Amino acid sequence: QVQLVESGGGLVQAGGSLRLSCAASGRTLSNYAMGWFRQAPGKEREFVAGIGWNGAFPTYADSVKGRFTISRDNAKNTVYLQINSLKPEDTAVYYCAAASVRPLIPARSRDGYDSWGQGTQVTVSS
Repeated sequence: QVQLVESGGGLVQAGGSLRLSCAASGRTLSNYAMGWFRQAPGKEREFVAGIGWNGAFPTYADSVKGRFTISRDNAKNTVYLQINSLKPEDTAVYYCAAASVRPLIPARSRDGYDSWGQGTQVTVSS
């Protein structure tokens, strides 16, 4: 399995921006579709964004469409999530995940991913 480490989270005011990074080791990310999920306190982990192994088929949850942008740099073995116009309801732990089974088209469900990072906290104050 690939090892994933997220970074870039923090405390930000509503309307602000953050850029989350997910660095991989152990395997090359070019073999995987990648996804970002988030989990708020008391809620289930939910899909946020996904991207195919070659950068194709970026896909987003309706709640973040137009504000979040997923991208990847396979040469750096890193995936990014640019978060703009942050809202208090975006507060959550954000996780990146890698999918080896279907590397071209990113899954929207947790079951579609087989490696997970430990998460990075994003807190948005109103």
